[in-house]
Amino acid sequence: MKFLIASILIIASTIKVHAQIPIDTIVTENGNTMVIFDDRSWVNLDEIPFNGVMNPMLQKYLATKNIAHPQPWNTEYCFTTGNLYNPSSFHDTIPLKLNVQSNFVMPVPGVVTSGYKYRWKHYHKGIDLDLNTGDTVVAAWSGKVRYAKYNSGGYGNLVVVRHSNGLETFYAHLSKVLVSPNDEVSAGDFIGLGGNTGHSYGSHLHFEVRFYDMSINPEEIIDFQAKALKKDTLLICNRTLRPGATPTHLEEEDIDNTYGNTQYVAAVAKPASTSGSKGYYKVKSGDTLSKIAARNNTTIAKICQLNGIRQNSILQVGRTLRIR
Repeated sequence: MKFLIASILIIASTIKVHAQIPIDTIVTENGNTMVIFDDRSWVNLDEIPFNGVMNPMLQKYLATKNIAHPQPWNTEYCFTTGNLYNPSSFHDTIPLKLNVQSNFVMPVPGVVTSGYKYRWKHYHKGIDLDLNTGDTVVAAWSGKVRYAKYNSGGYGNLVVVRHSNGLETFYAHLSKVLVSPNDEVSAGDFIGLGGNTGHSYGSHLHFEVRFYDMSINPEEIIDFQAKALKKDTLLICNRTLRPGATPTHLEEEDIDNTYGNTQYVAAVAKPASTSGSKGYYKVKSGDTLSKIAARNNTTIAKICQLNGIRQNSILQVGRTLRIR
């Protein structure tokens, strides 16, 4: 019956990307997932383009700070914002959870050979880690590969991974790139081999951590001797984003005393949908709207609004609900 309905909708509709509210999903006989909208139009789920926003909660907060433009999903340029953002625009402190999707993994085991500092008449906006050409380089956190190719601006072979907490990590001077743009990687996955490409004098990994193209001292986050995170929460402010900044060593309880009227933002990614499709949840036996809302960090009212149902609606096992 669902496939018959889908066939009728296919005949009656034109494929396009929609801003309408999705009300249902249908898996066709060939395995494709169709998203049905409230105006009875439809689109295949894999045809909805990714807009690059991996943390909608953070993006919504930044919009209140007049930073409304998201980082574009640009696979051709390692920097995407065109220097739209300036550390001076941050008057509050933004706490970001670091181990959101996964625990941290050292990209390479080597020691620091050059730090985050003013060097050779410009700022060195990352950390150099020792390695031999051909050594394996892995992703520090889980995320999605945005950039993976040779960069003529000095990075050489470069991989950039975007993470769900709003950060991006750069892995430069590789001898070989082992991933492609749009690949999803887990922490510890191979992404390249160490090398000496680009503006480099000797084999090493140049490792950067960036927030909206603004560099952060990796030692703000990572204890490179212990090869572990210093803390679970990164406090982003104009002090941590200043070129050449030394670690602030602030704790969460110090925020209010240091910055005055600081707003605390739960800048964490929402849990992934258990249905296998981002933003959707497949109803299982025993589920209620309250259980689904709590499990997916949302509200009953929001689920009802997105799916055109009432709070007392009977949930059919196997139905896919839009949760965000």
